[in-house]
Amino acid sequence: MNNHQNAIFHQLDNFIKHSHSFAMTIFHTINNSAKLVTLLIIPTYAKVSMKKIIKILCLLCLPSLLLAANKPDLFLLKTYDDKKSVVGWVMSEKFDGIRGFWNGKQLLTRGGQQIITPDWFIENYPPFSIDGELWTKRGDFEEISSIVRRKNPDNRWRAITHQIFEVPNQEGGLLDRLKVLQDYLKTQPNTPIKIIKQYPVTHQNQVKQFLHDIVHKDGEGVVVRNPNTAYQTGRLSSALKVKKYLDTECVIEKILPGKGKYAGKMGSLLCKTKDGAMVKIGSGFSDNQRKNPPAIGTSVTFKYYGLTKKGKFKYPVFLHIRVQ
Repeated sequence: MNNHQNAIFHQLDNFIKHSHSFAMTIFHTINNSAKLVTLLIIPTYAKVSMKKIIKILCLLCLPSLLLAANKPDLFLLKTYDDKKSVVGWVMSEKFDGIRGFWNGKQLLTRGGQQIITPDWFIENYPPFSIDGELWTKRGDFEEISSIVRRKNPDNRWRAITHQIFEVPNQEGGLLDRLKVLQDYLKTQPNTPIKIIKQYPVTHQNQVKQFLHDIVHKDGEGVVVRNPNTAYQTGRLSSALKVKKYLDTECVIEKILPGKGKYAGKMGSLLCKTKDGAMVKIGSGFSDNQRKNPPAIGTSVTFKYYGLTKKGKFKYPVFLHIRVQ
């Protein structure tokens, strides 16, 4: 490493000390995207001032920083354990759609990206926050994702409803918060907003039977929630998902070629979970996905059926690309 490159790192170090949070975000983003290598080469062949280098760093990271600033603070589900009594709670169908958080002005994904909708879709949305799933019908996730991810929204949005399970920052328990939206919708009936029906749990086996009924209709699963808790964010013990299987996310590290009938196509994906565990996913893909696999670095969701004694995922199956 030459003196000029050492000077760059010295300048970055000072910048980090004086603006730790902002600078660490910049450095982490650039390091992950391999852009730092380019920046280290530039001073070798051209006289670039330190101020310009810092400006370049900021400009490269601006989209990520804006996204982080917009990312909503949401509640997340923990996994249900049938040993835990949920009598007195409420249960509802878990919709397999795209998370849509309305902050009173914009519709955002879970990761903070703005969802571009037709003007008419959000025309009569409330001035307060609501949280739910953008959804069409059961078993239609790929179509939903295709509609929602388009930057130029088309007429397929007519099929989308916004299934609401939470009204953040309102007072009272869950049902009280949902009633705020229910009262609002009485004055604005022509919206795609639908409040997800909550059923009281009167006995423990009711959850299992409800799950069976939902899965039999090709639904994803069930959510059980304590209706008496105030609104909270983060992963909650008072909000649990119930499924026939478990699921989690991972990032694609490598695309493995197929053999036999999959020759010339993708055979499987080698992925890493947030805990650093590696998993090979070889099933659950459509023919089109095998011909055009998701790119390395893409975050995907897969289902599995517990862990082996060695901690490996049992029968991992691809579900879908995770929308950030």
